[in-house]
Amino acid sequence: MGEAFQIGTHQIAPGKRITLDFTVPQLYTHTAVSMPVQVINGKRSGPKLFISAAIHGDEINGIEIIRRLVGLRILQRLRGTLLAVPVVNVYGFVNQSRYLPDRRDLNRSFPGSKTGSLAARLAHLFMEEIVARCTHGIDLHTAAIHRDNLPQIRTLVDNPETKRLAHAFGSPVILNSDLRDGSLRHAVADFGIPVLVYEAGEALRFNEFAIRAGVSGIISVMRELGMLPPRQRKTPRAEPVVARSSNWVRAPQSGILRSLTALGNHVKKGDTMAMLADPFGEKTEAVIAPFSGIVVGRTNLPLVHEGEALYHLARFGQLKTVAEALEAFQQKYSPDNGMAVHPEEPPII
Repeated sequence: MGEAFQIGTHQIAPGKRITLDFTVPQLYTHTAVSMPVQVINGKRSGPKLFISAAIHGDEINGIEIIRRLVGLRILQRLRGTLLAVPVVNVYGFVNQSRYLPDRRDLNRSFPGSKTGSLAARLAHLFMEEIVARCTHGIDLHTAAIHRDNLPQIRTLVDNPETKRLAHAFGSPVILNSDLRDGSLRHAVADFGIPVLVYEAGEALRFNEFAIRAGVSGIISVMRELGMLPPRQRKTPRAEPVVARSSNWVRAPQSGILRSLTALGNHVKKGDTMAMLADPFGEKTEAVIAPFSGIVVGRTNLPLVHEGEALYHLARFGQLKTVAEALEAFQQKYSPDNGMAVHPEEPPII
């Protein structure tokens, strides 16, 4: 049998769900602001998983992932507790901004403090009310404004538990990513809680491919944790490949970028990835791949200054294997495929 789940002043009985609004500092207009949280408590005991999105307020793919996730019928068979927080940085979300009103980055403000800056107070609330009550976590992100990320998991692969969950998620690319001071992932690690970061898509844009892959990946992790029943019929899938390192390829000069390389492309050392030229075309220079790898991130803005990041290139030991896994992954979650975790959900176009 399950057990009641305590959060704030609420006690949620097994088999019930509730939507809560955690009060955060009001606006200077005297307008009340809250951080919404939906808690689904399973009929049977199990792990306690938080799913968070919009820590950067303009990264909205995760919000749609959570909306689809909490509507799935399979959650009626949930073991344990799911805490869904679609909009952590409410202030940035309302302003369509990555940052808080004081220009602080919430994901550099954890674990926060009760008496610190606005960012610190919001981080502290999230840690105390959400993270401290959970056993596992998945944090949903996109690339920054005018950039696009290939669906990927970022985690510490030297940690056996996060490595296990990263492989279960099913993204073909796993980036071994060091912990950053002030990040949610760093603060959660200090609690001893395994957490994955899912990166996919672009800020302020929905990406159906990234959303589908995100919903499916979370369901797969929940199955791996025993929160949901295993698949009745297992379908073979490509094993994710870990990139131990990655680097940004930067603009050798200022100019207008003509990209020749798509997200997910396999490039070889010395390949021409793009051309840069001034408006008259009098000074043109090629952007050359400094090493062989897979493009896991790129800029979408063709107006660049010298030194700006253009392509995020990840190194893999088995490039052909990764390229094949990516192709299968893209075919599986393509909106043209017709496959969806939520069959009645029409694709966003």
